[in-house]
Amino acid sequence: MDLVINLCGEQIAKLRSSHTPSLTQEELAAKLQRAGLDLDRAAIAKIETKKRRIYDYEVIIFAKVLNVSPLTLLGYE
Repeated sequence: MDLVINLCGEQIAKLRSSHTPSLTQEELAAKLQRAGLDLDRAAIAKIETKKRRIYDYEVIIFAKVLNVSPLTLLGYE
C-alpha cells in the first residue's frame, strides 16, 4: 500500500498547467519565492508527485499564488 504524503500535489500540478498562461515549475517557484516561500523547481516536482510533504503554511502560500482557496488544493472545492 502506497502512503499518500500530501493531498495537494495533484491539484497543484493541475492548477499550474491550467493557469493562463500555463506556469512551468520554475515559474511557479519564482512566484512562491516572491511570496516568501523558498522552494525550487525540484521541490515543486516532488510535491506534485507526492514525494515530499507539504506543510500547512505552504498550502496557504500556494493557494495565494495560484489564486484559489486552500480547500481547493486539498480537493474539497
